[in-house]
Amino acid sequence: MKHTLTTAAIAAFALATPALAHEHKHAKLVKPAMTGMAGMDHSMMMNDPSNPYAKSEMDMHMKMMMAKAGDASEKWTRKMIEHHRGAIAMSRVALAQATDADTKRMAQMTIEMQEKDIGELQGWLSSHGKPVQ
Repeated sequence: MKHTLTTAAIAAFALATPALAHEHKHAKLVKPAMTGMAGMDHSMMMNDPSNPYAKSEMDMHMKMMMAKAGDASEKWTRKMIEHHRGAIAMSRVALAQATDADTKRMAQMTIEMQEKDIGELQGWLSSHGKPVQ
């Protein structure tokens, strides 16, 4: 079978199926005997000068994976908080580096909406006797 996936596609696919990424002889995205983001070699993604979002993306994914407290409702809430925080971090990069006015406007709107959503999610945690994050 020919491997025609780009490094970014392999990395994205690896999030869903770490074992398949490990089998790809050239990717070296997963260390032996480890699965998930914690076992991935992130240096290829983090050192991509064409992606100003790499750090915020990686931080978001790692924090989402670490949000494991509670039942399915609490886990979802905690993972969504980190997801929204990631969107804010990426939007701040867009505000700082994008040149298109519409992109900057949408990034600012995203920050405002995500902050509101985080407040609602934190409120759910609080109203259910859970520590906010």
